[in-house]
Amino acid sequence: MEREKVDLTGAPETMLATLYGRALDFRAPDPILGDAAADEAVRRIEYDWKRTGMNATQAAGVALRARRLDEWTAEFLAEEPSATVLHLACGLDSRVLRLAPPPSVRWFDVDYPEVLELRERLLPRPAGSYRTVGASVTEDGWMEEIPADRPVVAVFEGLTMYLREEDGKRLIRRVVSDFPGGRLLFDCYGTLGIRLQKLVPAVRNSGATLHWGIDHPRDLESLHPGLTLLDDLRSVDMPGVERLPRAGRLQMRVLAHLPGFRDIGRILRYGF
Repeated sequence: MEREKVDLTGAPETMLATLYGRALDFRAPDPILGDAAADEAVRRIEYDWKRTGMNATQAAGVALRARRLDEWTAEFLAEEPSATVLHLACGLDSRVLRLAPPPSVRWFDVDYPEVLELRERLLPRPAGSYRTVGASVTEDGWMEEIPADRPVVAVFEGLTMYLREEDGKRLIRRVVSDFPGGRLLFDCYGTLGIRLQKLVPAVRNSGATLHWGIDHPRDLESLHPGLTLLDDLRSVDMPGVERLPRAGRLQMRVLAHLPGFRDIGRILRYGF
């Protein structure tokens, strides 16, 4: 099997850590997400996976986060079967393959051109109305390529913490203002998580920098009159956390009782 060499640094390199986490979950005796495409991609990439620092507990956490975002996306598409999906900073995430949306759904995977080129070499091309858009999500022009005539679900996993606060808020305003209604689904770090970023091997070893911490998710409602927080799910309270390895379960129980630490990571769902 021919292996792909990757030459990524900074934030783009960190996508390899989440990919590896999903692959490790797939190889577990009782997978949470069961992402076969992630496992296949990892086997085809030539990379020192020790740089990710990924272990069984972290891999299970990655899988739980992805599963919750998948479930929320699927719920919205069940309500709006002709919706548009904006999968922002998609990286090597096979979400479109896991969900297999009907042809009535318009799906856009958005990321840097070099990431999309690697993605096309490693992942199967999805069926249906599927497009990729090569751009940084903080650029202005890329959204002009997206028809704004349908409800939208914008999913961005592992993105907000790499954005500067003003860029993240501008992105949210733009999506909410351009589309007639929909959902925003994303994860975030609290400010303590930002301060402790060098403890995360994937961040430290890639040279990436985290910027934006969100401690009060309801404050984002002020970005647009129609924006409403629907769900605020702490990582320590994630459904399925009991499936973490024993050490991970103990860690979550301890963190859940420590102010600041219990808010270190969240998954958020907004409606508009």
